[in-house]
Amino acid sequence: AQYGGKRKRKTEISAFTKKPKTTEVTAGNTAVFEAETEKSGIKVKWQRAGTEITESEKYVIKTEGNKHSLTINNVGKEDDVTYAVIAGSSKVKFELKVKEAGTTQPEEHQDPIGLFVARPQDGEVTVGGNITFTAKVAGESLLKKPSVKWFKGKWMDLGSKVGKHLQLHENYDRNSKVYTFEMEIIEANMTFAGGYRCEVSTKDKFDSSNFNLTVNEAPVSGDLDIRAAFRHQVIHPCEGKSESQSDVDVWDILRKAPPTEYEKIAFQYGITDLRGMLKRLKRIKKEEKKSTAFLKKLDPAYQVDKGQKIKLMVEVANPDADVKWLKNGQEIQVSGRYIFEAVGNKRILTINHCSLADDAAYECVVGDEKSFTELFVKEPPILITHPLEDQMVMVGERVEFECEVKNQTKPNQHETIFLHGIYGHYTVKTNGGVSVAELIVQEKKLEVYQSIADLTVKARDQAVFKCEVSDENVKGIWLKNGKEVIPDERIKISHIGRIHKLTIEDVTPEDEADYSFIPQGFAYNLSAKLQFLEPPKIHLDCLGQSPDTIVVVAGNKLRLDVPVSGDPTPTVIWQKIHQAVSGTTCNDFICHFHCPQLLFESEGRVRVEMHEDHCVFIIEGAEKEDEGVYRVILKNPVGEDKADITVKVIDVPDPPEAPTISNIGEDYCTVQWQPPKYDGGQPVLGYILERKKKKSYRWMRLNFDLLKELTYEAKRMIEGVVYEMRIYAVNSIGMSRPSPASQPFMPIAPPSEPTHFTVEDVSDSTVSLKWRPPERIGAGGLDGYILEYCKDGSTEWIPALPGLTERTTALVKDLVTGDKLYFRIKAVNLAGESGAATIKEPVTVQEILQRPKFWLPRHLRQTLVKKVGETINIVIPFQGKPRPKITWLKNGQTLDSKDVGIRNSNTDTILFIRKAELHHSGTYEVTLQIENMSDKVAIIIQIIDKPGPPQNIKLVDVWGFNAALEWTPPQDDGNAQILGYTVQKADKKTMEWYTVFDHYRRTNCIVSDLIMGNEYFFRIFSENLCGLSETAATTKNPAHIQKTGTIYKPPSYKAHDFSEAPKFTHPLVNRSVIAGYNTTLSCAVRGIPKPKIFWFKNKMDLSGDAKYRMFSKQGVLTLEIRKPTPFDGGIYTCKAVNECGEDEIECRLDVRGNQINPMDNPNTAMKRE
Repeated sequence: AQYGGKRKRKTEISAFTKKPKTTEVTAGNTAVFEAETEKSGIKVKWQRAGTEITESEKYVIKTEGNKHSLTINNVGKEDDVTYAVIAGSSKVKFELKVKEAGTTQPEEHQDPIGLFVARPQDGEVTVGGNITFTAKVAGESLLKKPSVKWFKGKWMDLGSKVGKHLQLHENYDRNSKVYTFEMEIIEANMTFAGGYRCEVSTKDKFDSSNFNLTVNEAPVSGDLDIRAAFRHQVIHPCEGKSESQSDVDVWDILRKAPPTEYEKIAFQYGITDLRGMLKRLKRIKKEEKKSTAFLKKLDPAYQVDKGQKIKLMVEVANPDADVKWLKNGQEIQVSGRYIFEAVGNKRILTINHCSLADDAAYECVVGDEKSFTELFVKEPPILITHPLEDQMVMVGERVEFECEVKNQTKPNQHETIFLHGIYGHYTVKTNGGVSVAELIVQEKKLEVYQSIADLTVKARDQAVFKCEVSDENVKGIWLKNGKEVIPDERIKISHIGRIHKLTIEDVTPEDEADYSFIPQGFAYNLSAKLQFLEPPKIHLDCLGQSPDTIVVVAGNKLRLDVPVSGDPTPTVIWQKIHQAVSGTTCNDFICHFHCPQLLFESEGRVRVEMHEDHCVFIIEGAEKEDEGVYRVILKNPVGEDKADITVKVIDVPDPPEAPTISNIGEDYCTVQWQPPKYDGGQPVLGYILERKKKKSYRWMRLNFDLLKELTYEAKRMIEGVVYEMRIYAVNSIGMSRPSPASQPFMPIAPPSEPTHFTVEDVSDSTVSLKWRPPERIGAGGLDGYILEYCKDGSTEWIPALPGLTERTTALVKDLVTGDKLYFRIKAVNLAGESGAATIKEPVTVQEILQRPKFWLPRHLRQTLVKKVGETINIVIPFQGKPRPKITWLKNGQTLDSKDVGIRNSNTDTILFIRKAELHHSGTYEVTLQIENMSDKVAIIIQIIDKPGPPQNIKLVDVWGFNAALEWTPPQDDGNAQILGYTVQKADKKTMEWYTVFDHYRRTNCIVSDLIMGNEYFFRIFSENLCGLSETAATTKNPAHIQKTGTIYKPPSYKAHDFSEAPKFTHPLVNRSVIAGYNTTLSCAVRGIPKPKIFWFKNKMDLSGDAKYRMFSKQGVLTLEIRKPTPFDGGIYTCKAVNECGEDEIECRLDVRGNQINPMDNPNTAMKRE
């Protein structure tokens, strides 16, 4: 009726919008089931195992509007039953599964080899009974659900046989992570017996388990046949009994009968699986001989899903053999669905878009031999997409049950059942599922003569609800807002005949509710409403205080919701009362908000909004002026009520005044400030200090914890940088605006005291002092030093110098001989004076005699070697007082002041030679003389130069590929030891020199690896510390390396004179170039012997000018002019000269300036150049 929409009812019953679900609970715990209906006030019943549940300590039933709940306390094993909830004609069933407390699931150990946790076990069942086989697979290590298939025998897939006698189930336990697969056999038959197999597979694993089913005979045998569920099943004679229970031997009849009589025999003896029996007959026959026509036959059977494609393939011995394909004994013709292929020895039959008509026996015939197979087409199961619904009707009414199934051929299948006054369960079964519904039939109808009516009462009045029904024996219950009414001294329930009454004395606001009367056993619900009239009242949580205070932060929105009550609806009036300060009085300014419409139209900052059960007082962006007392007044005919509300506006504090800076140091200062004039209505919690550099815009916060005091020592500033400070005040609302910035200030500190303050010299009237700058000068720089002295026994410090001195030495003059003085010195900068550095012991003003002594540097204690032309500067420190007399001697002779410079000071003497020569070598003695005391040191200076060439070079002998040379050391060794010789050779043809030996120490050598037939010249350089000699000793005659064998004496011819005067083969070209860019002039010349080249500019020789570079390569002459200027313009001449003559060539070079205006007259431009 619910889905068909054809059955009419007197009272409309709403279906559940939320249904309770099956729950699993541990014993001893609490189970809660919840349900929701479309409307509130509907009577809901709860059942346990078909019996209605009454409320008790164990069972708690709650109803709130359209929400209903059942709570079962202290759940036990006896509570593991089926429950139901009924609302009107709708009924929903659910289960409570109870687990024993303290017990856990026995640990299931995973198969170490396969995938199974629990394998299906052998089973035994009686004919007509049910049995379930269970397999469990561990899913903890699997990425997705495994694939499971059930088989009977070796090949029959039971997935396509799901239906009346076979159901497959699966579920997954998330706690244990175990997949459970079940195969349920319903109403078992004798033919169900046999071997079964369960296969499970994943992406990379496979496992299977075999088990057996034994079916025992029932006392009364039935004639159910499993072939209705397992279509085309093959049964061996040994696997079970024959279908016919008569004494006739059907097997013998079929064995003897011709094939044309098979159908007649099957109809006569009730054979339902003729094909299976015929196949069993074939297996009884003796085994055939090995096939000679087939290399590979068809498989015994194939399976394919409906609508899919399948290929049947055989291999024949003869590649040229013709085959025939038969279906159920009839030859198959080529069509769009049947395709024949022949590939070598293979013969293939392809069936496209398989249907149930293709579920048949197929044969492949080659000559007299045949290959048989069966094709099973798997049809998808019919699934129930919408189950049957429970129904509750009156006797004689029409009931329609409806369910929806999903099928490819029949999208919607309906089954309608008409019953009259019959209770029971109704079931719809398909090969894909089962749906069960219950029908509840009420015996008779109940008529309502008078329904309960709505009531409106005042406080302390009586309220009476009354209704009248047709049956005076009918009992019922009264509900208040869905909960049963319990009678007491004030509430009375009566039942007199057909009249039911509910009386409420002294009505209170809590009695205002929806009341319902529900007759027991009938789907009726009579409802009415009790409305309570009450005087106006303001419901504020803080009415106990006087006055009520509301605190709002300035700038925020104040929204004050004032709940009001009263029946009829009261009129709301708002007033603002400006209270006098310090006890004085003033005229109240009253703002009346009588007209809600006026308020709704205005867009003022302060306004009132009216609602059904409350009014809203709104202040947009609260300000200080909004503080005060606001009065709300309610009025209606029943009475009046009022309340005062104090609004206090609080804000952040005002900004403090600019802070003051004091006690400025090197990187610190002290900041002081005063509290703000206005604290914002809340006490100041502390202060936040910020600083920034004068030229910066970025303020840096100095403290993260609030400062409680009014002073703060700021540190870690950079000396010499100008800073500013500002302050924030903080209260519970927030931070104030920043104060004005302080006066700019610069952290700066005096320098540290000077270091290494010592007495350098003392005479009868002077004291010489020295010191070093302070270790820390700081950003203030250093202005100078103050030097002071104090006489021994006095405390008065007298300036030793007028004003400041910037030097680090000082000579204090005009002192009294014999005085003992203390000296101190201070460094001074912008920040002031540093600490004083003092000399601990007093200094006596008196000349001190000091013995003369030289402090000879380490490098002068050995021979000083210098090259010719280098500068010699020898500094020798000494000591001695009074100032000693210094005398220099060279080799015992007085030094020539024109050749050697001597400079003396109080502490050292200097010997200076601007350009060393060989004659400067020798021993220099310097003497220090003070009266009869003296000191003397000697310095040896050695001036060295490059050596001369070796002497007397001789070509001693020539043999084979070798030449022997001898020479004597050079006459001039350059005033240094000869370190070795460099020997070079040159072929007479090319005269290109190659080094044979270098750093060679002997004065004779043998040059080897010379080339036969060539003539060689040899030269030798000598070498000392200054390097190789500038010239070399060369052999006069060449060494001729004779060829072996017959000596050819060439005919004597008059030598041809190849001499030729120089001649230019390529002339110079006139050029015009830009100033500042390198340029070249090129030409070519020939001449024998090779001519010598000269370049001239305006007849002036350019050989010594560094601005020009000359190149000559293979007769090509090039003159490079570096960055020419207009001055370099003119006539350039190249002149070639040899012993046969000379030749010259010239060209003109014009150099243009970079800044010449192209519009200028060329003649003017030339003049400018």
